[in-house]
Amino acid sequence: MRAAVALGSNLGNRRRWLELALSLLDLPVLGVSSIYDTAPVGPVAQGRFLNAVAVVETPPDPVGLLARMLAVERALGRRRLVAKGPRTVDLDLLLMEQPVSGEPWVTLPHPEIGRRAFVLVPLLEVWPRQEIPISEEVMAECLKDAPSLSRVSAGGWFPPPNWS
Repeated sequence: MRAAVALGSNLGNRRRWLELALSLLDLPVLGVSSIYDTAPVGPVAQGRFLNAVAVVETPPDPVGLLARMLAVERALGRRRLVAKGPRTVDLDLLLMEQPVSGEPWVTLPHPEIGRRAFVLVPLLEVWPRQEIPISEEVMAECLKDAPSLSRVSAGGWFPPPNWS
C-alpha cells in the first residue's frame, strides 16, 4: 500500500537529516518530491525548514508505520521539548492509499494537508491531485501561499514515477 510521508528539518544539516530519515524508514521509496525551503509556522521563533514528501510502499498498518516514523525521529535526535519547536527531523503520515478506519491514534488524511502549502505543494508532485481527499476550495486557498516556497536543488533525489 502506498503512503505519503512528509519530511522536515530546521536544525543543522537539514538536507542530510531528510536523507537519513528516508533511509532509516527502510521502506521501498516510490517517489520523492523536490525539497522546499520554507518559513516556520507557529508561535516559536526558529530557523527555516527544508520540507519534502516521499511516497513509500508499506504494509496496511498505519499505527505500525507511525511507530516506525517516531523511532526514526528519536534515532536522529528529535527531542519534543517545545511544541512545534526546532527539530532535527519531523516525519508526518499524510495519506495512505486506502481509507483507514477505527484507528484512534491516526487521523488520515493528516489534518494539516489543506492548511500548509509546504505540505501540499510537494505532495502534489508525488501523489496525483485527484487522489488527495480535500476539497478544491481548500486546495486553492492553500496554494495561494505556494509562491512563498523556495524550491531547493533536489541533488540526489530521484523523480517520482508517473501515476497519472
